[in-house]
Amino acid sequence: MILMAKKIMIQGTASNVGKSIIVTALCRIFRQDGYRVVPFKAQNMALNSFVTPSGGEIGRAQAVQAQAAGLEPSVEMNPILLKPTGDASSQVIVLGKPIGNMSARDYHLGRNLELFQVIRDVLQKLDEEFEIIVIEGAGSPAEVNLKERDLANMRTARLAGAPVLLVADIDRGGALASVVGTLALLEPEEEQLVRGIIFNKFRGDPALLEPALDFLEERTGKPVLGVLPYLQDLRLPAEDSVCLEEPSPEPPGEIEVAVIYLPRISNFTDFDALALEPGVRVRYVKDGEPLGSPDLIIIPGTKNTIEDLFYLYETGYAAAVRKAAAQGVPVCGLCGGYQMLGRQLRDPEHVESSRGELPGLSLLDTVTTFSREKVLAQAIGEICGEGELFREVRGLCVSGYEIHMGRTFLGEGARPLLRVRARQGVPCEDWDGAVDATGLVWGTYFHGIFDNDQFRAYLLRWLRRRKGLPDHPLGSWSSRDFLDKEIDRLAARCRESLDLAGIYELMGLPERRGE
Repeated sequence: MILMAKKIMIQGTASNVGKSIIVTALCRIFRQDGYRVVPFKAQNMALNSFVTPSGGEIGRAQAVQAQAAGLEPSVEMNPILLKPTGDASSQVIVLGKPIGNMSARDYHLGRNLELFQVIRDVLQKLDEEFEIIVIEGAGSPAEVNLKERDLANMRTARLAGAPVLLVADIDRGGALASVVGTLALLEPEEEQLVRGIIFNKFRGDPALLEPALDFLEERTGKPVLGVLPYLQDLRLPAEDSVCLEEPSPEPPGEIEVAVIYLPRISNFTDFDALALEPGVRVRYVKDGEPLGSPDLIIIPGTKNTIEDLFYLYETGYAAAVRKAAAQGVPVCGLCGGYQMLGRQLRDPEHVESSRGELPGLSLLDTVTTFSREKVLAQAIGEICGEGELFREVRGLCVSGYEIHMGRTFLGEGARPLLRVRARQGVPCEDWDGAVDATGLVWGTYFHGIFDNDQFRAYLLRWLRRRKGLPDHPLGSWSSRDFLDKEIDRLAARCRESLDLAGIYELMGLPERRGE
């Protein structure tokens, strides 16, 4: 049994109930209270990922939680990451590196329990370095078909000796039943690990909820340790694309950015900073919706480039994007979207698809060949692209992170977008991305390029100028600082709504370090 650092674990009655948000808030609160705290999610399934300074891949949520804890992201925060490649298969990433693609059946029946030793070793390492570990579960601990081989919930809670707080989304209705039902489906020793209940996304008068909370505490014997309000205006990176499937108000904007919503879209948080800009509307164009008349079209990253390119052909979006480009609408491709813009995609080893090759959109003179070696790197590059869009920012340095299986080669009709100056902190001389002769069609492997404040501000100013709109000042705000302030705001709201004294008591710690 691991007994050094104090632990608290956040599990949920279902996916998307707010586990990641609460872990983020607790990491910031514990840090503010003077503790050395680290987030931990044993196994995550997500298409939003991030590259750590060591060159490992983890879930994007754990990178945000690391920022909340005041830490650099590390692979120990998410030792096992599953990235879906299809309806029943995933790429399996262990300690930041891919070990192969597996069907759900092969993984759950043949491999996942073998990886529990990795989780054990990582927890032991974190135990020696931190005072508090905030552990996040995955999905629900009561999935009876998966419980026997579930790594992320009660098995990890037992290993860590962590008291569990069970979170339910009260906004969807049936939250009390979901709590009671979850507890009823747990084994007695698992049910005893649940030491409190948190309701998330509450709207209305808390006084009207009191009788239900009293009933629940009497029925389950578990205290309710918090009722968090519905924080509709909170702007934190989402865990996965399920949030894009929910209806949300889209404020009108002077500048419209259309992002093609691919079936296997990944790293859509690349566009969060754009959506936060005043006067900008980021619209996700979903199957059956017209492309419209946007000021910028973006084809995002994807976990299966070839199959999602085939989707563009099937739905007519390929033709629509080509038509818009011919009319002078700027088109950007990020990672998989960059690969789609080229003349040809080749997959001779069937890394991504059973299709050996597929013609690209031919908007860039490039050819991409997939291989089994995955590129994972934080990188710094200098803009060297030509054409009207990049003329004024040539020489500007931008940072980003690369996550891709393919290699893209430029033909005579394309020029590099970036001169890569460093990868993983090591100086280098390389190239990234491509720009067409007009400078209006471009692509890059740099995830997070729009998080570069000067580049984002310049791009939007250029788009405004094209429409005859007045300029916005360059560098008016910082995306990283904004995220930090949002985490502080989340922590403040959680301090008001959680029984922190009760949570500290569960961990056996005072509310302030040294008290």
